[in-house]
Amino acid sequence: MQGSRDSGKYLLREASTEDIPGMLEVFNYYVENSFASYLETSVGPEFFQVIQSEKEQDKDESFPFYVIEENSKIIGIGALRPYFPFPNFRHTGVVSYFILPGHTRKGLGSKMLGKLCTEAREKKMKSLLANVSSKNEASLNFHLKHGFIECGRFREVGIKFGKYFDIIWLQKFLGQDEQ
Repeated sequence: MQGSRDSGKYLLREASTEDIPGMLEVFNYYVENSFASYLETSVGPEFFQVIQSEKEQDKDESFPFYVIEENSKIIGIGALRPYFPFPNFRHTGVVSYFILPGHTRKGLGSKMLGKLCTEAREKKMKSLLANVSSKNEASLNFHLKHGFIECGRFREVGIKFGKYFDIIWLQKFLGQDEQ
């Protein structure tokens, strides 16, 4: 798959196993510094093992994992995965993405979400889900701005940095005319 450039500065493309060190840098930033990742300790390369296993599967059964790079440095990651791995749930996906600070509020999250929505439509998905910490106001606002609606909340189910947080589930229905 060919990547797409935004103003010649950023490249959005499919992730490869060679990208794992950069992907870890992005993800572990959020593990260590925010509520965007629920984990409390940094992860290693095995966390992104899904990329290798996806490459070995049939393209119709695989799910996309993307990176955003600037000057050959990974500054963002995004993925679409099934909500449940059962055939009767194949029309619902879950999206997640992380973009390093300093690169946010530049349209990259919107571009990543747009790419994931396109992939979801190609897989005949009808809706997308996202789960966000109640302490991650920027992500909540991003999703609401992009057509997601709150559809569930689990109160005080997680704790990080000594603070309890809710998990908020959001849903976006993928219309035929939407771009």
